[in-house]
Amino acid sequence: MTLLSRIFGPFFFGQGAENDREPLRPLWNKVVELARAPEWYAHCGVADSMTGRFDMLTLIMATVMLRMERDPALVEPSVRLSELFVEDMDGQMRQSGVGDLVVGKRMGQLMGALGGRLGALREALAQDDAALTEAARRNVTLGEGGDAGKVAARLRSLADQLDGLTAADLLAGKIVL
Repeated sequence: MTLLSRIFGPFFFGQGAENDREPLRPLWNKVVELARAPEWYAHCGVADSMTGRFDMLTLIMATVMLRMERDPALVEPSVRLSELFVEDMDGQMRQSGVGDLVVGKRMGQLMGALGGRLGALREALAQDDAALTEAARRNVTLGEGGDAGKVAARLRSLADQLDGLTAADLLAGKIVL
């Protein structure tokens, strides 16, 4: 992006940052849908709370981003996907009444959580199921009777499926879990 396009923006130079993210919207919607899937909560025992749902959102997001970082053509789109995450979290906080003075700090914390999950999953997915179960235990709020092993098995299945998708299918959100 040139200096002039940053100064004058989309008025003179076409689409803005919001429009750059639109091609990633199907994938973002699929990430949210997967994180809300009842199986995580009913079958695996993830806590059906705001914290548990955020944990699942960041774990699904991290799994998708790890797939994207291995494909040079998907590195730039992964940045746009993370911008959609920020946009959505910002909107959720503001809608729940969090004021402007606090939003920035909370966004930093949320991005830190996502980054932590990226690191934990990058390491655990490269290892065995026991390592992935331990990563799930540390990074997911489980309810009574929750099973980190079941969470890990579903994450491994998701990661395997993502590895088999073409870049186009991934960007289109063609993920079934």
